Amino acid sequence: MGSAVAAGMVLGFAVDRALGDPRRGHPVAGFGNVASRLERVTYRDGRWAGVVHELVLVGGAAGIGAGARRVAGGGRRGRGEVAGARAFGQVLVTAAATWTVLGGTTLAKTGREMADLLEGGDIEGARALLPSLCGRDPELLDADGLARAALESIAENTSDATVAPLFWGAVAGAPGLFAYRAINTLDAMVGYRNERYSRFGWAAARTDDVANLGAARVAGLLTVALAPVIGGRPRDAWRAWRRDAGKHPSPNAGVAEASMAGALGVRLGGCTEYRHGIEMRPTLGDGPAPRVPDLRRAVRLSEAVQVAAVAVAAAVALARH
Repeated sequence: MGSAVAAGMVLGFAVDRALGDPRRGHPVAGFGNVASRLERVTYRDGRWAGVVHELVLVGGAAGIGAGARRVAGGGRRGRGEVAGARAFGQVLVTAAATWTVLGGTTLAKTGREMADLLEGGDIEGARALLPSLCGRDPELLDADGLARAALESIAENTSDATVAPLFWGAVAGAPGLFAYRAINTLDAMVGYRNERYSRFGWAAARTDDVANLGAARVAGLLTVALAPVIGGRPRDAWRAWRRDAGKHPSPNAGVAEASMAGALGVRLGGCTEYRHGIEMRPTLGDGPAPRVPDLRRAVRLSEAVQVAAVAVAAAVALARH
């Protein structure tokens, strides 16, 4: 099983690199539609309603992965050609699940598009693109603010969109891949501290925090190790992580953003404009505020971390089994 999971994740990663996200009919978007419809039934202004909502959807996603794995396995293990066919089926199921949940190629592509727009002086085009990266209010941002928002999103989502799903794929195969993506999607949908979701979304936000604890630190270590890829120094990335990550309100985003800031030699954080209001975020890293060339460097580092992450995940899958 370990070799099939490892091969499937590598194959799924390669497909994501070649094709990116499906243009239409993305399964994650379909999951979001199901979650929105279920919310009409489960929503109550209380934590227990949110717990039920989370359990039903995450359990369902994990069940789909487990069911697909059982179908591919065909029940009891066989020998010879039958065993080989079953192993091949496991590879395909894991590859399809991996491609479904990864978003790193689209993340990097969007980051490069943002840099192109900013370098070309197309501020309105960059503002229109920003919501595909993060929830900031683009109308309040100038070119440097847009570059910083995009860079911080790339740092956080390198972990969320690639490292974390591969981490859970190595741990639990297709069920882990699907369950993680469900957890992360639900956090993005209801895990807010606003009037509607402060209680109902509590379970989604806390589950996402727990699911990303290990993966965010793997992403941080890879960012530290690969800082020389973009001319940075590992010790600067490590120092920024150890000194600044704990200041961030998220136990996981702080690791990803601080290590990226240290690797790039820039300062992240500060006044952060969302549609629901303005937040003062802690300062992460040393140096000047990021500019467009730093955004391009962040994309290159993100891609290097993604490649390293799939290699580590495949090695873990092989070692576990």
